[in-house]
Amino acid sequence: MTGPKREQSVLRNIDWWTVLIYIALLSFGWISVCGASYSYGETDIFSLSTRSGMQIIWIGTSIMLGFVILMLDDRFYDTFAYVIYGLLLLLLFVTIFNPHSIKGSRSWLVLGPLRLQPAEFAKFATALALAKLMSTYGYTIQQARHFGAALLVILLPMAFIVLQRETGSALVYMSFFLMFYREGMPGSILFTGVAMVVYFVVGIRYAAVPIGSSPTNVGPFVVLFLIQLFSIGMVWVYCHRKLGWRMLLCSLGVTALSIPLLAIPVDIIYVQLALVVALIGYLIWQGLSTRIHYYYFIALFALGSVSFYYGADFIMQHVMEPHQRSRINVLLGLDEDLRGAGYNVHQSEIAIGSGGLEGKGFLNGTQTKLKFVPEQDTDFIFCTVGEEEGFLGSAGVLLLFLALIWRLIYLSERQPMRFGRIYGYCVLSIFLFHVFINVGMVLGLTPVIGIPLPFFSYGGSSLWGFTFLLFIFLRLDAARNLSR
Repeated sequence: MTGPKREQSVLRNIDWWTVLIYIALLSFGWISVCGASYSYGETDIFSLSTRSGMQIIWIGTSIMLGFVILMLDDRFYDTFAYVIYGLLLLLLFVTIFNPHSIKGSRSWLVLGPLRLQPAEFAKFATALALAKLMSTYGYTIQQARHFGAALLVILLPMAFIVLQRETGSALVYMSFFLMFYREGMPGSILFTGVAMVVYFVVGIRYAAVPIGSSPTNVGPFVVLFLIQLFSIGMVWVYCHRKLGWRMLLCSLGVTALSIPLLAIPVDIIYVQLALVVALIGYLIWQGLSTRIHYYYFIALFALGSVSFYYGADFIMQHVMEPHQRSRINVLLGLDEDLRGAGYNVHQSEIAIGSGGLEGKGFLNGTQTKLKFVPEQDTDFIFCTVGEEEGFLGSAGVLLLFLALIWRLIYLSERQPMRFGRIYGYCVLSIFLFHVFINVGMVLGLTPVIGIPLPFFSYGGSSLWGFTFLLFIFLRLDAARNLSR
């Protein structure tokens, strides 16, 4: 089908609900950029000399890009997925040697008055490459070599972005694990990731908190005990329930018997460490005697958990830069540092709290107008929503994002081809990660890693990148009823 009939078919089959949500987010985003960048005394918010005026240019070009994407044949994205991915990898590699450094990051290409961030475009390229790889005949994520190939597709752009000193953008690629889980990745891998986060937060947060007057600290004690519980739980689920109960009683019994030692100056961490070592040895012995391979994997999980905890503590104390340690300490509540690492979050919390229920009104926010919040029109733009639109406006924006996420799930599940479904879940994962982390860091709930809020944060690269992501998927969905 070519010409007017083809265009009519695309426009008829496109999911207009998602397009309406996209337009609504762009509109509210522009209002937020106006509020965040406006200074007292400005008379023209549409002037190209202001950020609100330039954002109109980015919005207009994004809509034009979306239309061009919809007019291309849907098979173009499948056919040239690897080519697009390779070109973006090359661009990321070249950017590493970029002589222009912006706020310590070398992730920007400066082309005269235009600045582009290739990392934003590498997201849709990586999503296309993953969809192409995982939709090939015979691919199954349960096979180690197939899963390893998919991980390599993710790790290559991550490595290049880290070398550009843009760690926050690199972490976004971890969101693809949500797509892996949908496509059959064992839940134990996802659980392992969650367990590592728990180890890190509990272990670092309470590393120096003693139990009473004893030399035993809460952090390592709780982490080692959790490693036992998680490992025993996996035995209960995957191997033998009765054996799991016996192992649990043994672990609880030895731990209970070691509690009285807290009355004397004895560090019972060594008791917990000995229990973990004995647990690993017992699991290996069970694997050898029963020939059930799950025991080996659980033993590897326990060993990896111990290595991760002590390795993370070493990296935290001896490898990380002081400002990085300071950010983590502020997030975990170990330091307040309202003038240093915690300044941004503290000021954004004040701005959001001052908005109250209904907000102060458009262009009436005092915290944002007086520029108390750094990066308030990019990474911390959600604080402008909270101050000017209040709780109701913030909730409305979050509901819009929720509607977009729900719509992406619906569209992904109705794809007849695996390529479209995998790409759709990649898009969903990226949007979900961005919204969760960005709003969380503004509220002080997640680390400050410097990633934009989709369709809200000022800038052309992020807006174009998100438009590419979304409209390629809408084009694939529009062709779902075509028989090939």
